Amino acid sequence: MFQHVFAEMNNMLDEIVKHYPTAQEAQKHQLIQKWNLLKTMSDGIIEEWLSFEEKMGAFREQAKIAPVFPQHETPEVEMDSFIRGQGYFKLLMYRQAAQQFAQVILEFPDSFLARMYLAMAYLHLEEPAEARHHFQWILPLAQHPKLKAMVLNALGCVEAMQGQLGKAQDYFTLALSHDPSFPDPLMNLQVCQQQCGQLHYGSQLISLM
Repeated sequence: MFQHVFAEMNNMLDEIVKHYPTAQEAQKHQLIQKWNLLKTMSDGIIEEWLSFEEKMGAFREQAKIAPVFPQHETPEVEMDSFIRGQGYFKLLMYRQAAQQFAQVILEFPDSFLARMYLAMAYLHLEEPAEARHHFQWILPLAQHPKLKAMVLNALGCVEAMQGQLGKAQDYFTLALSHDPSFPDPLMNLQVCQQQCGQLHYGSQLISLM
């Protein structure tokens, strides 16, 4: 749902950027109106999503839902930066999400969940060196086989992005050894072997976050 909305918004913004420099005065006015519409939509979506996240957090506290990740005390989830980061991440605004979670890490450097969000944001931004740093911090703490497989798969994608296909395949094979039912590393092995196709990462991992 969000992918479709943001694809349309990005297309409209691309058109504005493309035509504005050479547009006549009347057309420039129309393009500015379109930009104002996009800005209003963007601000409204962010505001509504952050409000939704606050309600989700309040219910989690009320219902005492157990966290998926190994966390004993997580005061950082109450931080404004954490809540905004979650909102940006789920809106696919990964640059803004990374900025927010980086602030959380400054205050809570041992936050497993904040580092997971930050690593995934960098992976989506195709900044593999930054993603690797945080995934390698996370890996020793990922005790559950499925979670460890997901982190290993993400590290394989990091290596593949940097052209290290041999290392990438080692990570994908290791991920499969921890969770043979996890489809992403198998598909990624095929991508590496054929040297074509799209890497698969994060779909199941994000559903846990």
